[in-house]
Amino acid sequence: MNRSEISGSTIKEWPKEDRPREKLLKHGSHVLSDAELLALQIGSGTRNISALDLARGIVHKYSGLPVMAGCTAGELLKIKGIGPAAAARILSAFEIGRRADIKEYKNIKKITCVEDVVSLYRPVVRDLKREIFRVILLNSANRIIVEKVVTEGILNASLVHPREVFKIAVDYNAASIIVIHNHPSGNAMPSQSDVKVTEQLEKAGKVLGIPLTDHVIITKDSYFSFAQRKLLNRE
Repeated sequence: MNRSEISGSTIKEWPKEDRPREKLLKHGSHVLSDAELLALQIGSGTRNISALDLARGIVHKYSGLPVMAGCTAGELLKIKGIGPAAAARILSAFEIGRRADIKEYKNIKKITCVEDVVSLYRPVVRDLKREIFRVILLNSANRIIVEKVVTEGILNASLVHPREVFKIAVDYNAASIIVIHNHPSGNAMPSQSDVKVTEQLEKAGKVLGIPLTDHVIITKDSYFSFAQRKLLNRE
């Protein structure tokens, strides 16, 4: 059955060798197109369009899966043919992919450079459409104890208070901290608010004896490190 014959018919009417699920089980997931993989998450189409045709339209709309990976539930639910169940499956599939791309803490002996931080957290933040500010707590050997989300939304000094950040550090007996956040715009250069927050955290860390060793701004394709640019410990 060729593509023109397949289009407009339900997947159940297709020959088994053309059905995405059967193709995956027989040949592996790598042989499926982006639309076929998405169709499996959608599950079923509507009376007028198959899940695969719906998936093809969505992939075309977003110019591929990477852009679509940043969609929110609300955005997916605006697409005709995508209900709550399908939206939840799609979002969970993208999240599984992100988590699988993250190195486990136990596999990182210690944070030795900013590239370690970027490689660990870029998969987490690269598709986000809002800023999320995290604190990474380190022990005396620069191993990660734990990381915590401090706030979500545009970063400013009123949202990120040293008290909130260092309370977490004290609770976990951290020797030092690194803070990170993302810029959904793709521009990794720090804003005035970013600089102000960094200065406040650095001062508080010196008082408490829990130094801020870096503030890293991460985007999909670049990053900015305050430590690497020698913007910390300038006194």
